[in-house]
Amino acid sequence: MALKMDFPLLLIFHFVITTNTLKSLSSFGKESQLTVVGVHGNYTWPVRDKAVHTQGDLILGALHMVHERSEDKICGPIMPQGGVQALETMLYTLDVINADQKLLPGITLGVLAKDDCDRDIYGLEQAVDFIRGSIANIGGSEYACHDGSDPVILGVIGAPSSVTSIQVANLLKLFKIPQVSFFSTSTVLSSRDRYPFFLRTIPSDVHQAQVMLELVRMFGWTYVSVVYEESSYGMQGFNELEKLLKASEICIAATEKMIKDSGVAGQATYDKTVERLLAKSNARGVIVFGSDQEVGMLMQAVRRNNASRWFSWIGSDGWGGRSLAVDGNEIEVEGSVTVQPLAFEVKGFKDYFLRLTPQNNKRNPWFVEFWEQQFRCKYPGSSWTPYNDQFNVTCSGQEHLSPSEFEMEAQLQFVSDATMSFAHALNNIHTDLCAGQSGLCDAMMPIDGELLKDYLVKVNFTGLSGQDFAFLPNGDAPARYRILNYRQVERGRFEWKTIGYFLEKHLYLDSQSSKRIFNKEQIVDLKYRWEEPKHPDSVCSRPCHKGEAHHMIDGSACCWTCSPCHIYQYLPTKYACVDCPLGTIPSYDRQSCVEIVIVYLRYTDAIAIVAMTFASLGIIATGVVMTVFIVYNNTPVVKASGRELSFVLLFGIFLCYAMTFILVSKPHETTCGAQKYGIGLSFSIVYSAILTKTNRIARIFRAGKRTSKRPRFISPRSQLFICGAFVAFQNAVGVVWLLLRPPRAVAYHANRDDHQLVCSDAVGAWYMVGFTYPIVLVVICTFYAFITRNIPEAFNESKYIGFTMYTTCIIWLAFVSIYFSTEHNIQIRIATMSFSISLSATVGLVCMFATKLYIIIFHPERNVRQSLLAAKPVMPSPKLTQCYSSIPSSYLSNGRQDTAHSTQSDYGDLEMVHRLRPSVSFSSSISRSTCATQTLTNGTSTSTQTLDLISKGADDVQL
Repeated sequence: MALKMDFPLLLIFHFVITTNTLKSLSSFGKESQLTVVGVHGNYTWPVRDKAVHTQGDLILGALHMVHERSEDKICGPIMPQGGVQALETMLYTLDVINADQKLLPGITLGVLAKDDCDRDIYGLEQAVDFIRGSIANIGGSEYACHDGSDPVILGVIGAPSSVTSIQVANLLKLFKIPQVSFFSTSTVLSSRDRYPFFLRTIPSDVHQAQVMLELVRMFGWTYVSVVYEESSYGMQGFNELEKLLKASEICIAATEKMIKDSGVAGQATYDKTVERLLAKSNARGVIVFGSDQEVGMLMQAVRRNNASRWFSWIGSDGWGGRSLAVDGNEIEVEGSVTVQPLAFEVKGFKDYFLRLTPQNNKRNPWFVEFWEQQFRCKYPGSSWTPYNDQFNVTCSGQEHLSPSEFEMEAQLQFVSDATMSFAHALNNIHTDLCAGQSGLCDAMMPIDGELLKDYLVKVNFTGLSGQDFAFLPNGDAPARYRILNYRQVERGRFEWKTIGYFLEKHLYLDSQSSKRIFNKEQIVDLKYRWEEPKHPDSVCSRPCHKGEAHHMIDGSACCWTCSPCHIYQYLPTKYACVDCPLGTIPSYDRQSCVEIVIVYLRYTDAIAIVAMTFASLGIIATGVVMTVFIVYNNTPVVKASGRELSFVLLFGIFLCYAMTFILVSKPHETTCGAQKYGIGLSFSIVYSAILTKTNRIARIFRAGKRTSKRPRFISPRSQLFICGAFVAFQNAVGVVWLLLRPPRAVAYHANRDDHQLVCSDAVGAWYMVGFTYPIVLVVICTFYAFITRNIPEAFNESKYIGFTMYTTCIIWLAFVSIYFSTEHNIQIRIATMSFSISLSATVGLVCMFATKLYIIIFHPERNVRQSLLAAKPVMPSPKLTQCYSSIPSSYLSNGRQDTAHSTQSDYGDLEMVHRLRPSVSFSSSISRSTCATQTLTNGTSTSTQTLDLISKGADDVQL
């Protein structure tokens, strides 16, 4: 049944959880903020409140990595290309949008832009500002902007890093805020189930890995190493690449991870990475899936290890075409072929950016830092940072960016397209809902996040780069890549050159090509090094020693490692070790698997023989008892024991013994079903009969104290009906159990060397379903046996019942503990169950019938009513004797005659009343004299059965 909750309560619950989360995030940020002791005084770093905040009718959020990542300072130096240029591209695009009267007529777009410093947790903290307005709309919050406003953010542009985008996407989806990233390429973010509100204008790494594979195949490499960064971007990219290389039978020589998310690696770590790459001397081709900062440090390590001209690199878009990776590392990077998402220059942006100065760009609070870093000077009045306190030169403000020295980020189109996608989605919403009205209309506000996301997925526009753009159905961007080659165009001058494209799953030599090119000689413009134009080979072939298995790396036939198979593996071919299926082990020659001998409890097993012998003796003893009871059916002892219930009890005991033969038989659907049904049925018959007996005794005993009225439902027919009702419930349980879990014989493996054939329900605690109801009966019987323990000695069957139940409880307490401790060996569990069932049956047989058989067979002289009644007479008081003498003898004689025709139940009832007389007083239905209620010699006075009941065979005894 689905849980229903009122909508207001759901909002309150959502608000409380989110508020607590935000408090935690804010606390984290505050604890991480640093106080820097600088040359010119102390200052706080980073400045978290810095943000670009432009006004508009509709506000977007944005996350940019304005600063590089730093391990010790949280935020590193300013990032010129992917940071400041990306931020300014977004602002430039917003200016174009707001100036276009046809796009969002009468509506202006504003932005709240934050810096994530390329750190996921820091970026998540900054993203909290994007949801404060949404929280305020729910019902108020302690989070508020400094100016007292809480702008509602419709959507978020960014974050650049995949790992940050993952964190932010998890937060924004709670408030249904769409997010469009421009640099996040991780394959994880393609999941619509996990990130339903995430989209991106840059292709997924799934496609980038495909491009890298095509490049490897183009070079003819079959043995390569892979280096990837420790981030979602790097690890997911590597996972995709690994799958593709395996499918193409290309071997991976080594895989190395560059630390990123968990810290900043030192030189020694990168040196070790290079040393391990050099150890694979045949793998000169290396694929690097990482970011420019980490790749730059890797190249420095290559130079320190004197391997500058050894490797041939294939790179991802994280460092391809970026100056941070190659500046100072030109010789090491030379010849690299990298992948870059196909992007074109945003028209007008270069002129816009070159005109920017700190004086005319007040809306970007980080532009001064960029200016200081660009010209290595301290701008007047600017805040101190860890990166400008060493500048001794003061900026004049007259510096200008030179077009010849300006290096533009190659992927700014994606930033512009992300901004434009929101504008066109909102414009389409405005067109559909506002019916040509200029400005915001009531039907449009508030804008639903689900609706905005749906419109985003459907946008189709021509961006500022002149290229058409549309999202794929899953929110990813189309797979379009440029292939770059870093080479010397002149002696000592290096450049990134476009040598081809990857469009619609095909690699092309250039934009005019119509087919894929795999022959590396046909790529005339591709160059490795000035003195070595051709890229080196990267292949491997290492034969294994005799007796070792050829373990294929990623399934490739060209490269393998040699290793012995594990103890449970066999060699179907020389190339692979394969695990033997459960229930089998390798053959002696390890060429195949042989089945482990199936183990199950057999009739010939010693423990089964003992169990069956015990059960057989019990069946014989049960047959003897039943025969004696049939032969002496009309004797007082048999009558007094309750013939009908005694035979039911004996039948149940017989079934208990018979269950042993079913339990030790070979598991099969039939035997498994018989076990499930029989274990509960046999016990329910036994303890239903005992429960009926003890219940009858207790009711008669209580009635004899309280009233002269005969208790109801104590006749043999009533007793059988009650017993049958108890058994019927267990039958119902058994039938339902069989229907819900049909019996099956299954293979069970307690460990790798084990192979047992068992009934499916013998595994686990399922057999306790059959024992639950009998255990309840046992508990109730024990309770009744306890409360009837003080019945007069001559009526002592309750004492035997009590002993039976006490012993049974001990047996089953021990059995339950053994049952749950032997799950690893079902045979021991089944044998233990057999012994416990037989032992319980034996206890019942001995305790309930041994004394009766002793009297019937060895002391027949005591098998008479007079002998039994005289066993332990009780002396009444003189007044009681006088009262008896006043009863007409004819009435008593008639009572004895009636007794001769009474049933077994009457004997027991009247004998109990007779034995209760010494402890109680009674009233007569015949005589109303003063002796109707008598005080006995012991001084106790209570109400008893009537003389009418006493006259009905008061001399019969029940044992």
